[in-house]
Amino acid sequence: MSVRNRFGTAAAIALMTTVGAVLLSACGPDTTGSSPTAAPTGAAPTGAAPGSAAPGTAAPGAPSHSGSPAPGGKEVNGTSAANHLTISTGTQTVAMNGTTVDFGTVVRDLAWSPDGKKAAFVNGDGDLVTANPDGTGKVTLAKNPGGETWSHPTWQHATTDPGVTTVPGALDRFATIVFASSKGGVLKLEKVPTKTPGATPEVLTPHNSEGGNDNLPQPPQTGNTWANAGGHRGEIAYANTPANEVYIYDDYIRPDTRDVGKGSQPALSPDGEHVVFVRSVNGHDHLFTRSMDVDRKDEKDLTPSAGTDYTEPAWSPDGKTVAARTPDGVSTLPADGSAAPTHVSTVKGLPVYRP
Repeated sequence: MSVRNRFGTAAAIALMTTVGAVLLSACGPDTTGSSPTAAPTGAAPTGAAPGSAAPGTAAPGAPSHSGSPAPGGKEVNGTSAANHLTISTGTQTVAMNGTTVDFGTVVRDLAWSPDGKKAAFVNGDGDLVTANPDGTGKVTLAKNPGGETWSHPTWQHATTDPGVTTVPGALDRFATIVFASSKGGVLKLEKVPTKTPGATPEVLTPHNSEGGNDNLPQPPQTGNTWANAGGHRGEIAYANTPANEVYIYDDYIRPDTRDVGKGSQPALSPDGEHVVFVRSVNGHDHLFTRSMDVDRKDEKDLTPSAGTDYTEPAWSPDGKTVAARTPDGVSTLPADGSAAPTHVSTVKGLPVYRP
């Protein structure tokens, strides 16, 4: 069921194809794949301006592996080939596969393509870049024109449902990276194709055309940030900073946007059936989930006893685990809230799982 259908939209009449069809079975660095994809910079702590770097940067250099994977797949600083977890810190090294990988350039807001074969990030010059998982093969998808801060890219993607005719051009339409842009204090979502290096980004316009009715109240056009794609029908969760609201944008048939409640830093589950987001409770940032199949009262606080801040959540590829940034590193917890968070890494950075 699409997000539009789950919110009461008309049934889908067209389907789009995903950027990558096959998920990798391991998350160790490799050089498979040739289509360019963007890789943004490491995330800043809560409250920082979008796109701001985590402390510490390094001069560009030749990509290389730093350190050695632990024998037998043992986790080192919370990452391993088995758990798919990666952590970017705003420097040129990324923790993954039980080691660190030197990308040869600053890596901020790291994101992975749906098949795990490409990384997207914002580099030290503020450009949108893609690379192979070992840091080689870097491609500048879009060059920052100056005076703008780019942050938090994500891969919009879709797959085709049996028996439904795909709209012509749909395959290229969803070969897209969406990211946040801040210029003169104004936040907007922008998008760029993954197969056209050097393209000029276009503004993504959140729109509500439920049932073809364009007279419905429209969502805010500015203040939008922290885009995160999920599901298989072009769904994107994002936050609107002034309103402190989380929205779901669905471009499956026609642009459609829905408000899902108070919060920030949302992430859609791999199947698109749940969203996890951050909300302040009693002086700490808690993690909440909400099912896309039911109304807002289905919200669940995953961290009801939080004694610290849990921010920048990410879903594991199987949808069973959520990782989050804390002041002391990275913690993980069951996505159903059945257990308290476990501190797994002292690396202070943005957690994201590689499919």
